[in-house]
Amino acid sequence: MAWSCGLTPKRPTWNERDRLIVSKGHGAAVLYAVLAERGFFPVGELMTYGQDGSPFTGHVSHHVPGVELSTGSLGHGLPVGCGLALAARRDRALYRTYVILSDGELDEGSNWEAILFAGHHQLSRLTALVDYNKIQSFGSVKEVLDLEPLADKWRAFGWTVLEVDGHDHAGIAAALRADHLGRPKVLLAHTIKGKGVACMEGKLAWHYQAARPAPARPGPG
Repeated sequence: MAWSCGLTPKRPTWNERDRLIVSKGHGAAVLYAVLAERGFFPVGELMTYGQDGSPFTGHVSHHVPGVELSTGSLGHGLPVGCGLALAARRDRALYRTYVILSDGELDEGSNWEAILFAGHHQLSRLTALVDYNKIQSFGSVKEVLDLEPLADKWRAFGWTVLEVDGHDHAGIAAALRADHLGRPKVLLAHTIKGKGVACMEGKLAWHYQAARPAPARPGPG
């Protein structure tokens, strides 16, 4: 998906737009909501989310207006982002490329090839954001495949690394504005899955569990 403050539904392929790739494509619902609010399609269409025949699938789909790349097959977004950032350099374009990743997704070797590639080519207009909630589908990240020392690994591959509170929007914005120091930049955003919802917060099942409607109350009499 690609958008920036200058992007409108009337010019979705504007060449100077910043590129945003939601590599953790299972975070599709919030992306669709943002696109609807920006006028890419009527908000009411979101009510078809997840229904047969709807373009609003559980993983980001390029059939949705405003989305350029289907994602959700983990490990593909950052390699594509590297290609976009390298193309921008060669075209002397000023747009930036942002890629949102999950921590479990970093189990994929394709990401580490891309991390190495970006550092080697000093793709300073590339920013990665890692949702570091430390839970993946079938266990904690530490149990399934421990990533630590994660910050040191990115630094060793030639990236500028910033660790932030992933629930602090102002802090994230400030980190995004921080100097890349001539290198690609990654924000390791420490988050708590389901934060603020007591039945969900920090619980593994809510990595993939769908909410169920409350049972109907019996009528009078």
